[in-house]
Amino acid sequence: MTQTIINPTPKDYKSEVKPTWCPGCGDFGVLNAAYRGMAGLKMSPDQTVVVSGIGCSSRFPHFMKTFGFHTVHGRALPVAQGLKMARPDLSVVAVGGDGDFFSIGAGHLVHAALRNIDITVIVMDNEIYGLTKGQTSPTSPQGHVTKSTPYGLMASQFNPVATVLSLNVSFVARGYSAKPKDLAALIEQGMLHKGFSFIHVLSPCPTFFHTFDAWDASVTPLPADHDIHNRGQAVALAMETEKQYTGLFFQEERPTMDQAAKQLAKQAKPFDITQYMQQYV
Repeated sequence: MTQTIINPTPKDYKSEVKPTWCPGCGDFGVLNAAYRGMAGLKMSPDQTVVVSGIGCSSRFPHFMKTFGFHTVHGRALPVAQGLKMARPDLSVVAVGGDGDFFSIGAGHLVHAALRNIDITVIVMDNEIYGLTKGQTSPTSPQGHVTKSTPYGLMASQFNPVATVLSLNVSFVARGYSAKPKDLAALIEQGMLHKGFSFIHVLSPCPTFFHTFDAWDASVTPLPADHDIHNRGQAVALAMETEKQYTGLFFQEERPTMDQAAKQLAKQAKPFDITQYMQQYV
């Protein structure tokens, strides 16, 4: 059980469970950023719940001293949405990998995004399936050779940021695990945002697809004059292939699903089942 802590520090978010990722895994940087970002909000760990699916990154709840829910593959978002609707007082964070969110869980991502439900999604993208030992994922580059694609991947590469921008997501950002300070700031902003917050994180897998050198060379902060309220401009930057832009792509404020549900409940008329059944007599 957690306990209320006034003015928590990053250490207050660490559980007693030691992370079991491979040495050098980018997810260590993401975890560190999550500790910092959540502590920056000055919320006690017992005000937050972390929900995950299955995969290397989905071990996240075990390493955090928040409430946690380790679900099944691809199902972090349905559980996270249910939690937020049942307990709107809690900050709900859904974490997982590119396989979890963009493959088996892709349908859930679409609908959660369109509903603008007030949760924060952190996707640790290593462009590979790490837990199952190196098969291609939706974000693997076309032509990539693995055990599952010995002659090269024939499918096109999924673009997470451009996709969620097309789904009218109200907060879209990208960070890099090798820059945990910048990522912590994005996590803090995303959790403060009222609405569906999507944070795409480049998080390399040193064991099955070592992308550190490539991303070190291509990761670039968004232009200083970028307008975070211009969705079209954000899409254009997300479609860049030579550079991996990081920072806040887009943000807008609009009613969330839980706010809309409360408003609907106020407008709804009492339902009389006896009167309703009369039309079938």
